[in-house]
Amino acid sequence: MAEADIPEADCIEGAPHPRATSTLLGQGSAEATFLQAFNTGRLHHGWLITGPRGVGKATLAWRLARFLLATPDDDGGMFAAPPPETLDIPDSHPVARRISALSEPRLSLLRRAYDEKKAKLQDVISVDEVRKMKSFFTLSATDGGRRVAIIDAVDEMNPAAANALLKLLEEPPKSVTMFLISHQPARLLPTIRSRCRELRLGPLSAQDLSDALTMAGGEVAPEDRIALAELAGGSVGEAFRMTNLEGLALYARLVKLMATLPRLDRVQALAFAETGAGRGAEAQFDLIVTLLDLFLARLARSGTCGTPLPEAAPGEAALITRLAPNPWAAREWASLAQTLGLRARRGKAVNLDPAALLMDMLLQIDEAASALSRLS
Repeated sequence: MAEADIPEADCIEGAPHPRATSTLLGQGSAEATFLQAFNTGRLHHGWLITGPRGVGKATLAWRLARFLLATPDDDGGMFAAPPPETLDIPDSHPVARRISALSEPRLSLLRRAYDEKKAKLQDVISVDEVRKMKSFFTLSATDGGRRVAIIDAVDEMNPAAANALLKLLEEPPKSVTMFLISHQPARLLPTIRSRCRELRLGPLSAQDLSDALTMAGGEVAPEDRIALAELAGGSVGEAFRMTNLEGLALYARLVKLMATLPRLDRVQALAFAETGAGRGAEAQFDLIVTLLDLFLARLARSGTCGTPLPEAAPGEAALITRLAPNPWAAREWASLAQTLGLRARRGKAVNLDPAALLMDMLLQIDEAASALSRLS
């Protein structure tokens, strides 16, 4: 396979790679924290960049790498340049060009490797990949100056790789800064977390999400911004998936179907379930399960808070108010949400019929709605 055709484990299919995105939206606080540490001489050797998937963690890591490798050391002399006020590095800068081409000799990228024998990406980051990064630090030390490593994502390391990385964090090479990207930091070794300084990124606002999606090559109609932000959870990556698979229209169709509860329209339900079946519909199946999970979660949250969330589809607010009128009903929906999606994905993993799995989810929701209606 040609090198250009090899899939990249740290990139959303159809979206530009994070290293190609020079602007980061909605994460000014994290940028300011790093810049202050740099300007005050308190630059930590390990930075743990955390937050939900798709909010810009990898984009920030590449942005910080460009900044560190393109910004000269302050020699402390009388004519030293003033402290930088921004992380911006022009795309025309030689370092930016080399990073874009993955040819920067002072940068090491650690991610899941491509297995040529199996013709697919490996499931985990192996200890061999960490050893390669360690060798890179040794070989590049003669060049002097700063060196940077990006690990995307540290959650994907197997135990041996995680322990090897821990040793690097405990005895960091000179002038090396490591950026560890994590979607689920609570699952990391506590010793890895304790040896890093954390930069926590939050969900994007509807406007920032829309702007970021446009920058990535997607399009969002102004009237869809709030709905997309609600369903994507402020994640550009999830919004990109929703947009590519027409997730907003699919969710509106789901809400229309749920409006028939507690007497589920079986014909409409079967047609909806078959949307996620058939050859090549794996992505559609996963999206439908995600949307069903979201619907149940929104029922639980609204019932607990006592107020409906911003609508993600026409008629959703009134429907949620009817189905989850109180905290007791919210608990029932929350309990159902914990099991349905997981069971469907496990069934799909062992090749059970996707349409049957989705139909089972819908029938379970109908049964719960009927039970709640009898008690109200």
